[in-house]
Amino acid sequence: MFRQTAFGIALSALVLASGLTTVPVPNHSSANTSIRNKLLSLFSSQVAISTPTFKTTELEKSVFEEINRYRASKGLPKLTLNANITRQARIHSQNMAKGKTPFSHQGFERRVKAIPLRYNSAAENVAFNRGYSNPVDEAVTGWIKSPGHLKNLKGNYNLTGIGVATNNQGEVYLTQLFFRAR
Repeated sequence: MFRQTAFGIALSALVLASGLTTVPVPNHSSANTSIRNKLLSLFSSQVAISTPTFKTTELEKSVFEEINRYRASKGLPKLTLNANITRQARIHSQNMAKGKTPFSHQGFERRVKAIPLRYNSAAENVAFNRGYSNPVDEAVTGWIKSPGHLKNLKGNYNLTGIGVATNNQGEVYLTQLFFRAR
């Protein structure tokens, strides 16, 4: 996954964890952590990557807008952004970026329960990428191409929250939570 840029060659990676609904996915986190670690090991040993600076709140807004554009193009109602849901999504992305939790859906049920909201269903999409100038576009495009993530994007939800975090290695972690409020 190499990209030619005006500044030379940049190495880019996009990793998606399977979209998660309220049904647990066995052995999910270890497989994704293993893939992520192998990719990072490969990248760090092959090419030095410049670390871009992103404004995470702007990235969160972009994810929200792109997802709603996609839903509208499919005749689906737009989602409403919820500050409490966004807070939990942001905490999860920050924890993954800091290495406090693996790149996974680990703790999904805890995040959902921490939100003071009556709901019928909930789901989560996460993505990780590095080296892209537009990490939002890479994540959303990856989610649309992935059956599990796409199911969540097109699901019968009315609320969402998006959290984005970065770290000094140039990694961008994205979490989107979906809720169907009662």
